[in-house]
Amino acid sequence: MTDADTRAPATLSERLDRLPFTLRHLRVLTGSGLGWALDAMDVGLISFVIAALAAQWSLQPYETGWIASVGFIGMAVGASLGGLLADRFGRRSVFAVTLVVYGLATGASALVGGLVALLVLRFFVGLGLGAELPVASTYVSEFAPARIRGRLIVILEAFWAVGWTAAALIGFYVIPASEAGWRWAFALGAIPAAYALFVRWGLPESPRWLERRGRHDDAEAVVRSFEAAADDSAVAEPASAPSDTEPPVASSVGSRLASLWSREFAMRTACLWLVWFCVNFSYYGAFIWIPSILVAQGYDLVRSFGFTLIITLAQLPGYATAAWLIEVWGRRATLSVFLVGSAASAVVFGTVGSEGGVIAAGMALSFFNLGAWGALYAVTPEMYPTSLRATGSGWAAGVGRIASIIAPLAVPALLAMGGAPTLFVVFAAFFVIAAVAAWGLVDKRGAALDDR
Repeated sequence: MTDADTRAPATLSERLDRLPFTLRHLRVLTGSGLGWALDAMDVGLISFVIAALAAQWSLQPYETGWIASVGFIGMAVGASLGGLLADRFGRRSVFAVTLVVYGLATGASALVGGLVALLVLRFFVGLGLGAELPVASTYVSEFAPARIRGRLIVILEAFWAVGWTAAALIGFYVIPASEAGWRWAFALGAIPAAYALFVRWGLPESPRWLERRGRHDDAEAVVRSFEAAADDSAVAEPASAPSDTEPPVASSVGSRLASLWSREFAMRTACLWLVWFCVNFSYYGAFIWIPSILVAQGYDLVRSFGFTLIITLAQLPGYATAAWLIEVWGRRATLSVFLVGSAASAVVFGTVGSEGGVIAAGMALSFFNLGAWGALYAVTPEMYPTSLRATGSGWAAGVGRIASIIAPLAVPALLAMGGAPTLFVVFAAFFVIAAVAAWGLVDKRGAALDDR
Protein backbone atom coordinates (compact mmCIF):
# COMPACT_ATOMS: atom_id res chain seq x y z
CA MET A 1 0.00 0.00 0.00
CA THR A 2 1.50 3.34 -1.05
CA ASP A 3 1.32 6.69 0.72
CA ALA A 4 -1.17 7.80 -1.93
CA ASP A 5 -3.46 4.92 -0.98
CA THR A 6 -3.51 5.86 2.72
CA ARG A 7 -3.60 9.63 2.30
CA ALA A 8 -6.91 11.14 3.38
CA PRO A 9 -8.88 12.96 0.67
CA ALA A 10 -8.13 16.66 0.57
CA THR A 11 -10.50 18.90 2.49
CA LEU A 12 -12.50 21.54 0.70
CA SER A 13 -10.25 24.26 2.14
CA GLU A 14 -7.09 22.48 0.97
CA ARG A 15 -8.50 22.06 -2.51
CA LEU A 16 -9.36 25.76 -2.75
CA ASP A 17 -5.93 26.81 -1.49
CA ARG A 18 -3.94 24.68 -3.94
CA LEU A 19 -5.80 25.79 -7.04
CA PRO A 20 -4.06 28.06 -9.55
CA PHE A 21 -5.68 31.39 -10.36
CA THR A 22 -8.35 30.60 -12.97
CA LEU A 23 -10.93 32.40 -15.04
CA ARG A 24 -13.46 31.47 -12.36
CA HIS A 25 -11.40 33.35 -9.78
CA LEU A 26 -11.17 36.29 -12.18
CA ARG A 27 -14.95 36.32 -12.56
CA VAL A 28 -15.46 36.39 -8.77
CA LEU A 29 -12.85 39.14 -8.44
CA THR A 30 -14.15 41.36 -11.24
CA GLY A 31 -17.81 40.71 -10.41
CA SER A 32 -17.24 41.80 -6.82
CA GLY A 33 -14.81 44.53 -7.89
CA LEU A 34 -17.28 46.20 -10.24
CA GLY A 35 -19.75 46.43 -7.39
CA TRP A 36 -16.96 47.89 -5.26
CA ALA A 37 -16.15 50.46 -7.97
CA LEU A 38 -19.77 51.52 -8.17
CA ASP A 39 -19.79 51.94 -4.39
CA ALA A 40 -16.71 54.14 -4.58
CA MET A 41 -18.30 56.20 -7.32
CA ASP A 42 -21.22 56.95 -5.02
CA VAL A 43 -19.04 57.90 -2.04
CA GLY A 44 -16.80 60.01 -4.26
CA LEU A 45 -19.71 61.80 -5.89
CA ILE A 46 -20.98 63.19 -2.62
CA SER A 47 -17.75 65.15 -2.07
CA PHE A 48 -18.33 66.96 -5.38
CA VAL A 49 -22.08 67.32 -4.81
CA ILE A 50 -21.45 68.93 -1.40
CA ALA A 51 -19.23 71.57 -2.96
CA ALA A 52 -21.88 72.34 -5.62
CA LEU A 53 -24.87 72.35 -3.25
CA ALA A 54 -23.09 74.57 -0.73
CA ALA A 55 -23.13 77.32 -3.36
CA GLN A 56 -26.46 76.50 -5.01
CA TRP A 57 -28.52 76.04 -1.83
CA SER A 58 -26.50 78.54 0.30
CA LEU A 59 -25.80 75.83 2.87
CA GLN A 60 -24.01 76.47 6.13
CA PRO A 61 -20.89 74.37 6.96
CA TYR A 62 -22.77 72.29 9.56
CA GLU A 63 -25.44 71.46 6.95
CA THR A 64 -22.90 70.27 4.39
CA GLY A 65 -21.23 68.29 7.16
CA TRP A 66 -24.49 66.46 7.81
CA ILE A 67 -24.89 65.55 4.14
CA ALA A 68 -21.66 63.56 4.43
CA SER A 69 -22.19 62.28 7.97
CA VAL A 70 -25.74 60.95 7.61
CA GLY A 71 -24.53 58.57 4.90
CA PHE A 72 -21.88 57.29 7.28
CA ILE A 73 -24.50 56.75 9.99
CA GLY A 74 -26.24 54.46 7.52
CA MET A 75 -22.90 52.81 6.72
CA ALA A 76 -22.23 52.09 10.40
CA VAL A 77 -25.62 50.40 10.78
CA GLY A 78 -25.29 48.61 7.44
CA ALA A 79 -21.81 47.24 8.14
CA SER A 80 -22.84 45.81 11.50
CA LEU A 81 -26.04 44.24 10.17
CA GLY A 82 -24.57 43.16 6.85
CA GLY A 83 -21.90 40.98 8.42
CA LEU A 84 -24.41 39.25 10.68
CA LEU A 85 -26.79 38.67 7.76
CA ALA A 86 -24.00 37.36 5.52
CA ASP A 87 -22.99 34.78 8.15
CA ARG A 88 -26.66 33.73 8.39
CA PHE A 89 -27.97 33.94 4.81
CA GLY A 90 -24.85 33.81 2.65
CA ARG A 91 -22.37 36.23 1.14
CA ARG A 92 -23.73 36.46 -2.40
CA SER A 93 -27.37 37.17 -1.51
CA VAL A 94 -26.55 39.93 0.98
CA PHE A 95 -24.07 41.43 -1.50
CA ALA A 96 -26.80 41.70 -4.16
CA VAL A 97 -29.48 43.12 -1.84
CA THR A 98 -27.16 45.85 -0.57
CA LEU A 99 -26.41 46.95 -4.13
CA VAL A 100 -30.14 47.30 -4.83
CA VAL A 101 -30.76 49.33 -1.66
CA TYR A 102 -28.07 51.93 -2.20
CA GLY A 103 -28.46 52.05 -5.99
CA LEU A 104 -32.15 52.93 -5.79
CA ALA A 105 -31.59 55.43 -2.97
CA THR A 106 -28.84 57.17 -4.94
CA GLY A 107 -31.01 57.41 -8.05
CA ALA A 108 -33.89 58.84 -6.01
CA SER A 109 -31.54 61.49 -4.60
CA ALA A 110 -31.51 63.08 -8.05
CA LEU A 111 -35.16 64.11 -7.54
CA VAL A 112 -34.94 65.79 -4.13
CA GLY A 113 -35.95 69.41 -3.68
CA GLY A 114 -34.51 70.13 -0.27
CA LEU A 115 -31.99 69.20 2.39
CA VAL A 116 -34.23 66.99 4.57
CA ALA A 117 -35.20 64.63 1.74
CA LEU A 118 -31.58 64.39 0.66
CA LEU A 119 -30.48 63.49 4.20
CA VAL A 120 -33.08 60.70 4.46
CA LEU A 121 -32.01 59.16 1.16
CA ARG A 122 -28.31 59.50 2.02
CA PHE A 123 -28.98 57.38 5.11
CA PHE A 124 -30.37 54.56 2.96
CA VAL A 125 -27.49 54.93 0.52
CA GLY A 126 -25.12 54.44 3.45
CA LEU A 127 -27.12 51.49 4.75
CA GLY A 128 -26.59 49.55 1.54
CA LEU A 129 -23.03 50.69 0.99
CA GLY A 130 -21.91 49.94 4.54
CA ALA A 131 -23.21 46.38 4.36
CA GLU A 132 -21.69 45.66 0.95
CA LEU A 133 -18.00 46.44 1.43
CA PRO A 134 -17.07 44.01 4.27
CA VAL A 135 -19.27 41.30 2.74
CA ALA A 136 -17.49 41.63 -0.62
CA SER A 137 -14.01 41.32 0.90
CA THR A 138 -15.11 38.31 2.96
CA TYR A 139 -16.62 36.71 -0.14
CA VAL A 140 -13.51 37.06 -2.30
CA SER A 141 -11.15 35.97 0.50
CA GLU A 142 -13.03 32.69 0.84
CA PHE A 143 -12.34 31.78 -2.80
CA ALA A 144 -8.75 33.02 -3.01
CA PRO A 145 -5.84 30.53 -2.78
CA ALA A 146 -3.85 31.15 0.42
CA ARG A 147 -0.59 32.04 -1.34
CA ILE A 148 -2.17 35.01 -3.18
CA ARG A 149 -5.16 35.81 -0.96
CA GLY A 150 -3.80 39.11 0.35
CA ARG A 151 -2.83 40.25 -3.12
CA LEU A 152 -6.29 39.49 -4.54
CA ILE A 153 -8.04 41.43 -1.77
CA VAL A 154 -5.81 44.46 -2.40
CA ILE A 155 -6.66 44.17 -6.12
CA LEU A 156 -10.35 44.02 -5.14
CA GLU A 157 -9.86 47.21 -3.11
CA ALA A 158 -8.14 48.77 -6.12
CA PHE A 159 -11.51 48.84 -7.86
CA TRP A 160 -12.27 51.62 -5.36
CA ALA A 161 -9.81 53.80 -7.25
CA VAL A 162 -11.63 53.03 -10.51
CA GLY A 163 -14.93 54.14 -9.01
CA TRP A 164 -13.44 57.21 -7.32
CA THR A 165 -11.81 58.21 -10.60
CA ALA A 166 -15.19 57.84 -12.31
CA ALA A 167 -16.66 60.09 -9.61
CA ALA A 168 -13.88 62.64 -10.18
CA LEU A 169 -14.58 62.61 -13.93
CA ILE A 170 -18.30 63.11 -13.31
CA GLY A 171 -17.47 65.84 -10.81
CA PHE A 172 -15.21 67.58 -13.30
CA TYR A 173 -17.36 67.30 -16.45
CA VAL A 174 -21.00 66.78 -15.36
CA ILE A 175 -21.61 68.65 -12.10
CA PRO A 176 -20.27 72.09 -13.17
CA ALA A 177 -21.96 71.84 -16.60
CA SER A 178 -25.37 73.04 -15.39
CA GLU A 179 -27.44 73.79 -12.31
CA ALA A 180 -28.86 70.27 -12.53
CA GLY A 181 -25.41 68.71 -12.89
CA TRP A 182 -25.47 67.25 -9.40
CA ARG A 183 -28.83 65.62 -10.17
CA TRP A 184 -27.37 63.89 -13.22
CA ALA A 185 -24.48 62.71 -11.07
CA PHE A 186 -26.88 61.05 -8.63
CA ALA A 187 -28.86 59.51 -11.50
CA LEU A 188 -25.70 57.78 -12.71
CA GLY A 189 -25.37 56.28 -9.23
CA ALA A 190 -28.52 54.21 -9.82
CA ILE A 191 -26.56 51.84 -12.09
CA PRO A 192 -25.80 49.38 -9.24
CA ALA A 193 -29.50 48.51 -8.91
CA ALA A 194 -29.43 46.87 -12.36
CA TYR A 195 -25.99 45.39 -11.80
CA ALA A 196 -27.27 43.59 -8.67
CA LEU A 197 -29.27 41.19 -10.83
CA PHE A 198 -26.06 40.00 -12.47
CA VAL A 199 -24.37 39.62 -9.07
CA ARG A 200 -27.22 37.55 -7.64
CA TRP A 201 -27.40 35.05 -10.48
CA GLY A 202 -23.98 35.24 -12.10
CA LEU A 203 -21.66 34.48 -9.17
CA PRO A 204 -21.44 31.35 -6.97
CA GLU A 205 -22.02 31.28 -3.24
CA SER A 206 -18.96 30.85 -1.00
CA PRO A 207 -18.26 27.10 -0.68
CA ARG A 208 -16.77 27.65 2.78
CA TRP A 209 -20.04 29.20 3.95
CA LEU A 210 -22.07 26.44 2.25
CA GLU A 211 -20.04 23.72 3.97
CA ARG A 212 -20.32 25.40 7.34
CA ARG A 213 -24.12 25.57 6.88
CA GLY A 214 -24.26 21.83 6.14
CA ARG A 215 -24.86 22.20 2.39
CA HIS A 216 -22.01 19.87 1.47
CA ASP A 217 -23.26 18.89 -1.99
CA ASP A 218 -23.63 22.54 -3.00
CA ALA A 219 -20.16 23.34 -1.65
CA GLU A 220 -18.70 20.37 -3.54
CA ALA A 221 -20.33 21.51 -6.78
CA VAL A 222 -18.84 25.01 -6.47
CA VAL A 223 -15.34 23.70 -5.75
CA ARG A 224 -15.62 21.21 -8.62
CA SER A 225 -16.48 24.04 -11.00
CA PHE A 226 -13.29 25.85 -9.98
CA GLU A 227 -11.22 22.70 -10.33
CA ALA A 228 -12.69 22.09 -13.78
CA ALA A 229 -11.44 25.53 -14.81
CA ALA A 230 -7.91 24.59 -13.70
CA ASP A 231 -5.46 21.95 -14.98
CA ASP A 232 -6.52 18.35 -14.50
CA SER A 233 -3.68 17.89 -12.01
CA ALA A 234 -5.37 20.29 -9.62
CA VAL A 235 -8.60 18.27 -9.44
CA ALA A 236 -8.90 16.28 -6.22
CA GLU A 237 -11.14 13.59 -4.85
CA PRO A 238 -14.20 14.82 -2.95
CA ALA A 239 -13.45 16.08 0.54
CA SER A 240 -13.50 13.71 3.47
CA ALA A 241 -16.72 13.30 5.41
CA PRO A 242 -17.52 16.52 7.23
CA SER A 243 -18.36 14.77 10.48
CA ASP A 244 -14.74 15.00 11.68
CA THR A 245 -14.37 18.73 11.10
CA GLU A 246 -14.06 21.12 14.01
CA PRO A 247 -17.33 22.62 15.25
CA PRO A 248 -18.06 26.27 14.38
CA VAL A 249 -16.85 28.94 16.76
CA ALA A 250 -20.33 30.47 16.75
CA SER A 251 -23.72 29.55 15.31
CA SER A 252 -26.10 32.31 16.44
CA VAL A 253 -26.16 36.09 16.43
CA GLY A 254 -25.47 36.32 20.15
CA SER A 255 -22.62 33.81 20.12
CA ARG A 256 -21.00 35.52 17.13
CA LEU A 257 -21.00 38.89 18.86
CA ALA A 258 -19.73 37.37 22.11
CA SER A 259 -16.96 35.48 20.30
CA LEU A 260 -15.46 38.72 19.00
CA TRP A 261 -14.38 39.42 22.59
CA SER A 262 -13.47 35.88 23.64
CA ARG A 263 -9.97 35.13 24.91
CA GLU A 264 -8.87 33.99 21.44
CA PHE A 265 -10.08 37.03 19.48
CA ALA A 266 -10.21 39.96 21.94
CA MET A 267 -6.77 41.40 21.10
CA ARG A 268 -7.39 41.07 17.36
CA THR A 269 -10.78 42.74 17.68
CA ALA A 270 -9.50 45.63 19.81
CA CYS A 271 -6.58 46.41 17.47
CA LEU A 272 -8.68 45.93 14.35
CA TRP A 273 -11.40 48.28 15.60
CA LEU A 274 -8.79 50.91 16.51
CA VAL A 275 -7.17 50.74 13.06
CA TRP A 276 -10.54 50.95 11.33
CA PHE A 277 -11.61 53.91 13.47
CA CYS A 278 -8.43 55.93 12.90
CA VAL A 279 -8.16 55.22 9.16
CA ASN A 280 -11.82 56.11 8.59
CA PHE A 281 -11.49 59.37 10.52
CA SER A 282 -8.51 60.59 8.53
CA TYR A 283 -9.55 59.27 5.14
CA TYR A 284 -13.10 60.56 5.09
CA GLY A 285 -12.20 63.74 6.93
CA ALA A 286 -9.64 64.52 4.24
CA PHE A 287 -11.03 63.17 0.98
CA ILE A 288 -14.68 64.13 1.42
CA TRP A 289 -13.57 67.71 2.12
CA ILE A 290 -10.63 68.18 -0.27
CA PRO A 291 -12.75 69.80 -3.05
CA SER A 292 -14.41 72.16 -0.57
CA ILE A 293 -11.10 72.98 1.17
CA LEU A 294 -9.53 73.87 -2.18
CA VAL A 295 -12.49 76.11 -3.03
CA ALA A 296 -12.15 77.81 0.36
CA GLN A 297 -8.46 78.45 -0.41
CA GLY A 298 -9.43 80.47 -3.47
CA TYR A 299 -9.56 77.94 -6.32
CA ASP A 300 -12.73 77.99 -8.41
CA LEU A 301 -15.00 74.94 -8.54
CA VAL A 302 -13.74 73.57 -11.86
CA ARG A 303 -10.07 74.01 -10.90
CA SER A 304 -10.67 72.42 -7.49
CA PHE A 305 -12.34 69.41 -9.13
CA GLY A 306 -9.46 69.18 -11.62
CA PHE A 307 -6.90 69.03 -8.81
CA THR A 308 -8.98 66.36 -7.07
CA LEU A 309 -9.08 64.28 -10.26
CA ILE A 310 -5.27 64.36 -10.55
CA ILE A 311 -4.88 63.48 -6.86
CA THR A 312 -7.30 60.58 -7.27
CA LEU A 313 -5.27 58.97 -10.06
CA ALA A 314 -2.41 58.33 -7.59
CA GLN A 315 -4.59 55.74 -5.88
CA LEU A 316 -3.90 53.14 -8.57
CA PRO A 317 -0.10 52.90 -8.12
CA GLY A 318 -0.71 52.91 -4.35
CA TYR A 319 -2.88 49.82 -4.65
CA ALA A 320 -0.44 48.15 -7.07
CA THR A 321 2.49 48.65 -4.70
CA ALA A 322 0.51 47.39 -1.69
CA ALA A 323 -0.68 44.33 -3.66
CA TRP A 324 2.94 43.37 -4.33
CA LEU A 325 4.31 44.14 -0.87
CA ILE A 326 1.56 42.41 1.10
CA GLU A 327 2.81 38.98 0.00
CA VAL A 328 6.47 40.04 0.38
CA TRP A 329 6.51 41.95 3.66
CA GLY A 330 3.30 40.50 5.11
CA ARG A 331 0.11 42.20 6.25
CA ARG A 332 1.23 44.09 9.36
CA ALA A 333 4.41 45.58 7.94
CA THR A 334 2.72 46.68 4.71
CA LEU A 335 -0.22 48.23 6.54
CA SER A 336 2.02 50.02 9.04
CA VAL A 337 4.41 51.46 6.42
CA PHE A 338 1.55 52.81 4.29
CA LEU A 339 -0.07 54.37 7.35
CA VAL A 340 3.17 56.12 8.31
CA GLY A 341 3.47 57.37 4.72
CA SER A 342 -0.11 58.64 4.97
CA ALA A 343 0.76 60.57 8.14
CA ALA A 344 3.77 62.26 6.57
CA SER A 345 1.81 63.14 3.42
CA ALA A 346 -1.04 64.63 5.47
CA VAL A 347 1.32 66.99 7.31
CA VAL A 348 2.84 68.19 4.03
CA PHE A 349 -0.55 68.62 2.33
CA GLY A 350 -1.80 70.79 5.17
CA THR A 351 1.19 73.13 5.04
CA VAL A 352 2.10 73.60 1.34
CA GLY A 353 0.85 76.67 -0.50
CA SER A 354 1.84 76.33 -4.15
CA GLU A 355 -0.28 74.58 -6.76
CA GLY A 356 2.49 72.09 -7.48
CA GLY A 357 2.92 71.37 -3.79
CA VAL A 358 -0.82 70.82 -3.28
CA ILE A 359 -0.97 68.35 -6.16
CA ALA A 360 2.23 66.49 -5.20
CA ALA A 361 1.32 66.18 -1.51
CA GLY A 362 -2.24 65.23 -2.40
CA MET A 363 -0.99 62.50 -4.75
CA ALA A 364 1.32 61.15 -2.02
CA LEU A 365 -1.57 61.14 0.47
CA SER A 366 -3.74 59.34 -2.07
CA PHE A 367 -0.97 56.80 -2.85
CA PHE A 368 -0.22 55.85 0.76
CA ASN A 369 -3.75 56.10 2.16
CA LEU A 370 -5.37 53.89 -0.46
CA GLY A 371 -2.52 51.40 -0.27
CA ALA A 372 -3.22 51.21 3.48
CA TRP A 373 -6.91 50.63 2.77
CA GLY A 374 -6.02 47.71 0.50
CA ALA A 375 -3.88 46.10 3.20
CA LEU A 376 -6.58 46.70 5.84
CA TYR A 377 -9.27 45.00 3.77
CA ALA A 378 -6.89 42.09 3.14
CA VAL A 379 -6.07 41.49 6.78
CA THR A 380 -9.58 41.96 8.23
CA PRO A 381 -11.33 38.75 7.01
CA GLU A 382 -8.27 36.71 8.00
CA MET A 383 -8.69 37.58 11.69
CA TYR A 384 -11.74 35.34 12.17
CA PRO A 385 -12.97 31.81 11.29
CA THR A 386 -15.63 31.14 8.64
CA SER A 387 -18.58 31.02 11.07
CA LEU A 388 -17.58 34.46 12.39
CA ARG A 389 -15.76 36.04 9.44
CA ALA A 390 -18.44 38.31 7.96
CA THR A 391 -19.64 39.36 11.42
CA GLY A 392 -16.10 40.27 12.51
CA SER A 393 -15.40 42.14 9.29
CA GLY A 394 -18.74 43.93 9.38
CA TRP A 395 -18.42 45.09 12.99
CA ALA A 396 -14.87 46.33 12.42
CA ALA A 397 -16.15 48.33 9.45
CA GLY A 398 -19.12 49.51 11.50
CA VAL A 399 -16.89 50.87 14.25
CA GLY A 400 -14.83 52.58 11.56
CA ARG A 401 -17.95 54.24 10.23
CA ILE A 402 -18.48 55.90 13.61
CA ALA A 403 -15.28 57.81 12.88
CA SER A 404 -16.48 58.64 9.38
CA ILE A 405 -19.63 60.13 10.93
CA ILE A 406 -17.59 62.28 13.32
CA ALA A 407 -14.92 63.38 10.85
CA PRO A 408 -17.03 65.46 8.40
CA LEU A 409 -18.70 67.20 11.34
CA ALA A 410 -15.34 67.87 13.03
CA VAL A 411 -13.67 69.32 9.92
CA PRO A 412 -15.43 72.75 9.99
CA ALA A 413 -14.54 73.19 13.68
CA LEU A 414 -10.90 72.18 13.13
CA LEU A 415 -10.63 74.49 10.13
CA ALA A 416 -12.02 77.36 12.19
CA MET A 417 -9.57 76.55 14.98
CA GLY A 418 -6.34 76.50 13.00
CA GLY A 419 -7.02 76.16 9.29
CA ALA A 420 -5.78 73.37 7.01
CA PRO A 421 -2.43 72.91 8.85
CA THR A 422 -4.15 72.03 12.15
CA LEU A 423 -6.71 69.84 10.38
CA PHE A 424 -4.15 67.70 8.57
CA VAL A 425 -1.87 67.37 11.60
CA VAL A 426 -4.86 65.84 13.41
CA PHE A 427 -5.37 63.45 10.51
CA ALA A 428 -1.66 62.53 10.65
CA ALA A 429 -1.93 61.74 14.38
CA PHE A 430 -4.77 59.31 13.71
CA PHE A 431 -2.72 57.61 10.99
CA VAL A 432 0.18 57.15 13.43
CA ILE A 433 -2.09 55.59 16.07
CA ALA A 434 -3.41 53.17 13.44
CA ALA A 435 0.15 52.25 12.38
CA VAL A 436 0.99 51.26 15.96
CA ALA A 437 -2.26 49.31 16.44
CA ALA A 438 -1.61 47.32 13.24
CA TRP A 439 1.13 45.38 15.06
CA GLY A 440 -1.50 43.85 17.36
CA LEU A 441 -3.05 41.97 14.43
CA VAL A 442 -2.22 38.40 13.43
CA ASP A 443 -0.30 38.08 10.16
CA LYS A 444 -1.76 35.26 8.05
CA ARG A 445 0.43 35.65 4.99
CA GLY A 446 0.34 32.35 3.05
CA ALA A 447 -1.65 30.55 5.77
CA ALA A 448 -4.96 28.76 5.23
CA LEU A 449 -8.15 30.41 6.45
CA ASP A 450 -9.65 29.13 9.68
CA ASP A 451 -12.72 27.14 8.62
CA ARG A 452 -14.25 26.58 12.04
